[in-house]
Amino acid sequence: MPEGTISIDDPRAEDVRGLLERHLAFANVHSPPEDVHAFAVDALLDPAVTFFSFRLTGQLLGVAALKQLDEHHAEVKSMHTAQEARGRGIGRAMVDHLIRVAHNRGLRRVSLETGSMSAFAPARRLYASAGFRPCGPFGDYAPSPNSTYMTLLLNDPYSAARPG
Repeated sequence: MPEGTISIDDPRAEDVRGLLERHLAFANVHSPPEDVHAFAVDALLDPAVTFFSFRLTGQLLGVAALKQLDEHHAEVKSMHTAQEARGRGIGRAMVDHLIRVAHNRGLRRVSLETGSMSAFAPARRLYASAGFRPCGPFGDYAPSPNSTYMTLLLNDPYSAARPG
């Protein structure tokens, strides 16, 4: 893991709000409005959501959330690395952290939705490298050509991800 600390954070914090606004702006530029599924601050306050930040010497460099869908299944939400921090392993550290949290909670599956457009290709590669595989829509999602759905079975012995 790159230097820094991942911990539960408040999505209402000023610097967090700023990064979440950039995350939503990116989603809105690259996705049609009906397929923007990124969470705004209010949705991240839901008790089913645990929100995390990655900070280095106090500077916010990344965010991600885990939303509990049911007793065995969670969803990755609001995953975003600050532009100036990309390529340093922060996204991978966040994904690995979310997988460990899910594993420690006894969950069996972690899923996510991301865009199918080229702007989201780095995210899809990151998730695939962590063991996520394509799947169909889950939860309240409907099929869409603008969405890619991926899932990771935590008890899958063939998964590339190994909770630590």
